[in-house]
Amino acid sequence: MATGYVYAAEFLAHAEEGHPEAPERLREIMRVLAETGVLAQLVALAPAPASDAHILAAHTPEHLARVKRMDERGGGNFDADTYANAHTLAAARLAAGAVVRAVDATLAGEVDNAFALVRPPGHHATRTRPMGFCIFNNVAIAAQHALAAHHLDRVLIVDYDVHHGNGIQEIFYDSPRALYFSTHQFPHYPGTGDWREIGTGVGTGFTVNVPLPARVGDAGYQRVFDEVLFPLAERYCPQLVLVSAGYDAHWSDPLADEQLTLTGYAMLARTLIEMARTFCAGRIVFTLEGGYHLPALAHGVANTFRALLGDPAITDPLGVPHVSEYDLADLSAYLDHLKGMHRLV
Repeated sequence: MATGYVYAAEFLAHAEEGHPEAPERLREIMRVLAETGVLAQLVALAPAPASDAHILAAHTPEHLARVKRMDERGGGNFDADTYANAHTLAAARLAAGAVVRAVDATLAGEVDNAFALVRPPGHHATRTRPMGFCIFNNVAIAAQHALAAHHLDRVLIVDYDVHHGNGIQEIFYDSPRALYFSTHQFPHYPGTGDWREIGTGVGTGFTVNVPLPARVGDAGYQRVFDEVLFPLAERYCPQLVLVSAGYDAHWSDPLADEQLTLTGYAMLARTLIEMARTFCAGRIVFTLEGGYHLPALAHGVANTFRALLGDPAITDPLGVPHVSEYDLADLSAYLDHLKGMHRLV
């Protein structure tokens, strides 16, 4: 099985001292991939910057113009969380283009599947503005490209970052051509992703949010994937699966409290890969979103690559959390409600 990865040193130039979304995230991922021997098993895919046309398929002209103006000034802040420097526009274009490259390679059969190791991340960027560390919405841009350039009709986007991908939701909220599924801690930044947010117009039912309380842990997430996501995918029958892969639900991450382990993350990846094999000939592309505890992030990515390669090994040097998980008995009634609302029973 050929698994591609997309990476570029230019991603490291987007930086601000003291910010959690830092170049060290990718440096640590690449170090662990090399030291564990995973990198040597992968196919390198060289990215090209996303064009204006790629970006405008997901964002307004005003959004792109604002980012260009910030670039001309040499950087600054879009909001309290989202910075830019003199290299941000180039890095953000390349990040979006990297996910497009991964999609092209996977759909053309150049590789069986792929993971785009990019920054800045993307899932919070809305049609009209950067936010939440994100400049351009990498996954949304790649999904629009898959639909247009590859003439697909149905793309499934799974977002397991611990924060809701409000940008992806907004961009596809009125479309049945992308089914957006998100698990996220709630209430938590950015405050969106209520279970009642299900789309609008012809897109009604094609947004599925599963907001979760703190400490749901591995077992809770796996139940959501098995009981809600897999039946949704069976009904939708996607032609491509895109994954917004955030590793910030890990128990050691400083920005959230969902208590997943590296083993739990690996099992979620395996569930998604099996789902893609079942419904779309294995065509799946992961894209890096959040994750701010460096060992958890790097080993989480390495385990995902092992799953993509068909390697059953899982490494979990961090072990289990030291606090109790959520009482899963309380999860059953909630999942039954979601399944009923989305006609999965």
